[in-house]
Amino acid sequence: MKRMNKTVPLLGGFSSGASLGGKLSLYRKKQSIYRQGEPASTLFYIQEGGVRLTTRTKHQAAAAVTAILGVNDFFGELCLAGYPLRMSTAVALTACSIRTIKKAKMLQLLRKKNKTSNRLVAYLLANVKNYRDHVAELLTSSAEQRLARVLLRLARLDKNRPLVEIPIPSHQVLAEMVGTTRPRINLFMNRFRERGFINYGGGLEVHQSLRKVLRSR
Repeated sequence: MKRMNKTVPLLGGFSSGASLGGKLSLYRKKQSIYRQGEPASTLFYIQEGGVRLTTRTKHQAAAAVTAILGVNDFFGELCLAGYPLRMSTAVALTACSIRTIKKAKMLQLLRKKNKTSNRLVAYLLANVKNYRDHVAELLTSSAEQRLARVLLRLARLDKNRPLVEIPIPSHQVLAEMVGTTRPRINLFMNRFRERGFINYGGGLEVHQSLRKVLRSR
């Protein structure tokens, strides 16, 4: 997975992840990192690759995709808030290099009140905002607009870059993230391509012009 611009503050100084300590592990594509319901005493930092998070409730027949993460992302951070069990299942989307950090170690970093801890707090708070924004989008946006937001979020496209190429996501995964059906995702993706908002090459090219969908009514 290509390294992409982030929609939350970059964790400068963490590019190698070494300052975080912990153990660096390699995961194969589709390898499980942890499962929902397992004990939660560590969190994870992605140095290379991509990870998919899914959550299942007793009312769901299948797990729902809640996030697709990439380089510089943390996950499993709910353990810091005292959650004793994993609230989701994490699986490697690609071959990954991931640093595992013990909860106690991360809490120690946060208590130091230096630049490192400030970046961590900013990152975690930005994640909370992103989750709230996502809930608001589900209530106020059309399925087509939600798909556009998901693609822009995956590409982490800022205003300084005309396009970003990302690995081609499964339409079924996109459907689960958007909250619609796979046929509708196919329809919207074809429409985006026809309008020049996306393009398929070695991967999926996401263009700035995709933002026009967000302004449509």
